[in-house]
Amino acid sequence: MSLEQHRAFNRMYQRDKMTLGFLTPFEPMTNQPPRMENTVELARKIENLGFSAIWLRDVTMHDFNSNDHGQLYDLWIYLTYLAAHTNHIAIGTSSVVLPLRHPVRAAKEATSVDRLFPDRLIMGVASGDRQKDFTALGIEREERGRIFKQSFDFLNRLLKEEHPTIDSTLGVIEGRSMKLMPNPVTSIPTMVTGFSQQSIEWIAENGDGWIQYPRSIEEQASLIRNYRALANIKSPGAFKPFTQTLYIDLSENPDERPSQIPLGYRLGRNHLLELLFQFQKIGVNHLAFVPYFARRPMEEMIQEIGEEILPHFPTHD
Repeated sequence: MSLEQHRAFNRMYQRDKMTLGFLTPFEPMTNQPPRMENTVELARKIENLGFSAIWLRDVTMHDFNSNDHGQLYDLWIYLTYLAAHTNHIAIGTSSVVLPLRHPVRAAKEATSVDRLFPDRLIMGVASGDRQKDFTALGIEREERGRIFKQSFDFLNRLLKEEHPTIDSTLGVIEGRSMKLMPNPVTSIPTMVTGFSQQSIEWIAENGDGWIQYPRSIEEQASLIRNYRALANIKSPGAFKPFTQTLYIDLSENPDERPSQIPLGYRLGRNHLLELLFQFQKIGVNHLAFVPYFARRPMEEMIQEIGEEILPHFPTHD
């Protein structure tokens, strides 16, 4: 099964081009869990305006010392809920924390979603970093890199091979007498998020793409060049897209110059457009807006970006 047949992958990712999406929750961060009051309405608005993807995070515990709570509900349950209330927009995980989820269960959940909502799932996976989640589940955070790699290999074989035989400390799959059900409709894109305690060489070889955090243009350009060179060595001719997030606080003044906020900028739409063209030029293939520091009503911000910015970075037909 090839990603060439995966509809959401091809609507989001093309060489030398960039599409846009949003990360949930669509509301500012506070010291309380998100309210999630109008997420479905905003998700439909994002889809109807023509954005290519909505992304969800995998957070388990409410950490009283953090303002960062994910989207409140379980990743897979809420992903299914949003997919059922939208029609065609890609639904991405950013990301499934593999050390906290058994790879067989993760594979079962992914293939079930793919069968119910064909070719809409983009699966980012990560090693995780939230100490309270590891503590609650009795898993050593310091072991997350090793567990991630082991789980990734197990998961990827379940998703990509027809009858894998796997003998692992995580479990045994006897390929001649058993297999995961259901099968995915096509190959589910599996993308590493951050470094996940792995080398860039390993990521370039094993992931179907790479999801990264915001950096300066210069730093991100250098990282992308290195990644693409390594990916071409490991998989000559293969297209492995690069995705990143960007935290934004869109000003009502379209000409407001950028000022720094954590992992992004407060700025007007004209400077946002300039910035996005720079990200596209250095090789970013998809960019997900993160509105955790936004001051304006979310409906206004989504509408303005959809009308004024999105036409320059359309979802691919």
